[in-house]
Amino acid sequence: MRSLKGKTLFITGASRGIGKAIALRAAADGANIVIAAKTTEPHPKLPGTIFSAAEEVIAAGGKALALAVDIRDPEQIARAAEQAAAAFGGIDILVNNASAITLTGTLETTPKRFDLMMGVNMRGTFFCAQACIPHLRKSANPHILTMSPPLSLEPRWFGPHLAYTMSKFGMSMCVLGLAEELKEAGIAVNALWPKSVIATAALAMLGGMVKPEFCRKPDIVADAAHALLTRPSRSCTGRFLLDEEILAEEGVTDFSPYAVEPGRPLLSDLFL
Repeated sequence: MRSLKGKTLFITGASRGIGKAIALRAAADGANIVIAAKTTEPHPKLPGTIFSAAEEVIAAGGKALALAVDIRDPEQIARAAEQAAAAFGGIDILVNNASAITLTGTLETTPKRFDLMMGVNMRGTFFCAQACIPHLRKSANPHILTMSPPLSLEPRWFGPHLAYTMSKFGMSMCVLGLAEELKEAGIAVNALWPKSVIATAALAMLGGMVKPEFCRKPDIVADAAHALLTRPSRSCTGRFLLDEEILAEEGVTDFSPYAVEPGRPLLSDLFL
């Protein structure tokens, strides 16, 4: 069994949802988890803080460093990367998971929401990579994993929510460019996206548009991330992968245990 034991993962947005699921899966191996997120006090609508996530990581068998980071601020990112490397002796893996979403048309998208999505999604991904690359160069098996969709220029993904699509494809363009830029350094850069909608607390922020019973649990993305991040970095880079694809490559044929309610039809995620 491939393992992340002793590896240090810098995960943005790891206080809840998919980010926390990836953290807990790695912690089960005995990994060091840097929880880089903004929530230090309980959110009125969303569960979890960087501190409660750290407690769960430790309970799962890993080591944790909770860092309050607004990834819209490059100085905060750079400081957090240095703290992470100092605490655990380096950084082996960056997971760009933090994301902001507003599914609105052009007339309904306020400048504040536009800037939030661009700042967290595209800008945050770029500057987190910038801060972590010097440390990743020193790792034996370095990876950057970004939670973003396969690149597509189909108009149907741009028309309904232009700003969000631009911000997410901005993350995917970072994957495309960084994979090429860092290929000679042996740093794997890949994108991961769920085939079906994942049931997280963030669904509630969409106003009940998606019902959890038609979704999968975050575990499927966490298992797919684990499978990818334990592969040799020089053998797998520049790929835009779905969670099912990765697990199928690992020999998984039954995905029913990942369903919130097995037997229910599943909703495909955006951009697929």
